[in-house]
Amino acid sequence: MAEEPDPDRLRALEERIAKANSGRKSGRSTAGKGFSQGEVAWRMVIELVSGMVLGLAIGYGLDWTFGTMPIFLMIFALLGFVAGVKTMLRTARQLQVSDRDRTADTSARGD
Repeated sequence: MAEEPDPDRLRALEERIAKANSGRKSGRSTAGKGFSQGEVAWRMVIELVSGMVLGLAIGYGLDWTFGTMPIFLMIFALLGFVAGVKTMLRTARQLQVSDRDRTADTSARGD
């Protein structure tokens, strides 16, 4: 059978843990609350590329269907690029507003 734990060793361990935790900051960590700049950059690149690929696919499909090879491909490639840029700008605006709100919250709390 398992032996009972030694109360003196447990007390000593609890004291060491308390001592180690006393040096820590008591507030919650802000790590993981926001996106890193790399994650935001990749998100914006993916939004731009996906808009362009979708536009190219639609344009190529229409050109293949109607037999007018470069016309719809160019039109929808440009429309896809515009849609991707518009989505990127919307994302940047949302991130700016959320960052502004987070900064205002921390300054109001006095952190």
